[in-house]
Amino acid sequence: MVCFTEDSCSGILVTDVPPPYCDEVAWNNPIHPVYYIDTKTLNMEYEKALAIAEEALEQLRPHCYRCEIAGSIRRKKPEVKDIDLVVIPKPFDIGLLESGIASVVNRWGFVKGNLQTYTGKAELPCKYTQRILPEGIAIDLFFANKLNWGYIYALRTGSLNHNLRVLVNGWEKQGYKSVDGFLTKDGKVVEVGEEQDLFKIIGIPYVKPEHRR
Repeated sequence: MVCFTEDSCSGILVTDVPPPYCDEVAWNNPIHPVYYIDTKTLNMEYEKALAIAEEALEQLRPHCYRCEIAGSIRRKKPEVKDIDLVVIPKPFDIGLLESGIASVVNRWGFVKGNLQTYTGKAELPCKYTQRILPEGIAIDLFFANKLNWGYIYALRTGSLNHNLRVLVNGWEKQGYKSVDGFLTKDGKVVEVGEEQDLFKIIGIPYVKPEHRR
């Protein structure tokens, strides 16, 4: 169960979302009501979720060097529970002069994963943030850079079974390790610029997303 308050949503009221995508609303506080969305039972048809994901992607695209849909939508599942995006953000500010990707993401309902001002010269602003879109579906943003894009994109496409059975098992057999969001070997970060690079490292043919079960 995910909950968030009106002020943490920057004024976005999830009560405007019609059933079945908003399952329950609890007015626990007359000033800052708390809204509940049961993301464990929430399902949305693929076509509808894809349209919402593409709209979110278009809002983010001007503020990113790269951004793509991942998760169950990319795997073309008939029903999905949330939206997964992988992004390489351009530098942005979260202060009084809020800019870039923060000016979009911070308008969505906050669940977890605070953004930090990003200059582009240091570590990523965060590895992950989860928000709630006005349509009532959760959206997970995973941050990457050019060194780990292929690695993050493959993992966040899933499925979990495919990740464990094929990817993790495959790179461990080749002597690689996963450390802080990067693939490493002998203590050094290995660049995985594209998904195809990860499959080459593992030593298997590329698997299309819809076949990753």
